[in-house]
Amino acid sequence: MKVTSLLYSGQAWEVPNVEELFIAEDMISINLLCGCIKVQSQEIVTYTVQENDSLTGIGEILSAKLSGIEDLNERLIKNPSYIEIGWVLFVPMEKKGRQGQKQDATFESERPVLFSVDEIDKATSNFNVNMKIGEGGYGSVYIGLLKERVELLGYASGDNHLYLVYEYIQNGSLSDHLHDPMLKGHTPLTWTARAQIALDAARGIEYIHDHTKAQYVHRDIKTSNILLDQGLRAKVSDFGLAKLVERSNEEDFIATRLVGTPGYIAPESVRELQMTTKSDIFAFGVVLAELITGQRALMRDNREPNKMKALITVILTIFKNQDIETALEANIDVNLKRSYPMEEVCEMAEISRQCLCEDPLNRPEMREIVQALSNILTSSIEWEASLGASSQDFAGIFVGR
Repeated sequence: MKVTSLLYSGQAWEVPNVEELFIAEDMISINLLCGCIKVQSQEIVTYTVQENDSLTGIGEILSAKLSGIEDLNERLIKNPSYIEIGWVLFVPMEKKGRQGQKQDATFESERPVLFSVDEIDKATSNFNVNMKIGEGGYGSVYIGLLKERVELLGYASGDNHLYLVYEYIQNGSLSDHLHDPMLKGHTPLTWTARAQIALDAARGIEYIHDHTKAQYVHRDIKTSNILLDQGLRAKVSDFGLAKLVERSNEEDFIATRLVGTPGYIAPESVRELQMTTKSDIFAFGVVLAELITGQRALMRDNREPNKMKALITVILTIFKNQDIETALEANIDVNLKRSYPMEEVCEMAEISRQCLCEDPLNRPEMREIVQALSNILTSSIEWEASLGASSQDFAGIFVGR
């Protein structure tokens, strides 16, 4: 008889030498954390203690009373001022309805809204196939209508499923706007709109790399995961493959399987299953190349129609040319109709090239990319203003700045 020696998240203690200790039909005891709730309506979640955590801080994060946490974990917590990293605590959360919210008020909070499964069922007509709008890295994506105008992410759990509620972004993905846009009912993006989108997406990626308490690697950056709102402002989406990494040893992070999308995957990810923030930066280099050329990350090779050619190869070949500017201009998206500031296009192409370096250590950090793209956007806006532009696209550039 084999016994699993380590259970989920430390909620049972390790049992050493199981093959030697146990035989069939033996009765064994395993220590499990437990606690007693005092109010039946309470929701209980588990929380694994992290470095620098305190009971007060955990209570603030999860909107729980300190006394409630102590009551549920009284056998573990002897001294409220002392907790150890790795402890798994039961935390009682207050069950708060949304009756107090105004019907027409936008929900303003950093905490997601908790929906009931019934609400999600009704919003999606019981997950009707006609409400399905796509497939993400973590499951199917449905559009649904809820009573409140909720911009923040929400969630629901039940029936052994977790449902994530996202703001619906009306304008679809960047991929739709770059590849055969008019066939999909979109006006081709102007150069300045592309510069703004590049900066928006870079800021989104920089946020998960540098500005969250824990650091994340997205692992599936691509144009179809960058969504555009009504003002053509970009939001990075689909964090279904995102992975938490330790900041101290990020370079040592090894994935258990190859993830991502062909055409965007960094060389080290293919060779060694190594996934770091530099893997995201490589993929973002491909996104920048798509913004410049309008080409897909993988395309048919004109010389050999049965083979696929990577956009990465196109960009790197351009920079091997003696006349880089001429080679680049020959590959700029025809939908731009030769209306672009060549200097800024060259600068964005150079950022793309740096992102696509074979050695991840030679790729820039996302914060450096954000600064460079910010300068490109400023120059592009000045260039467009000098043309006397008055298009809706140009006006939309200033929304939210």
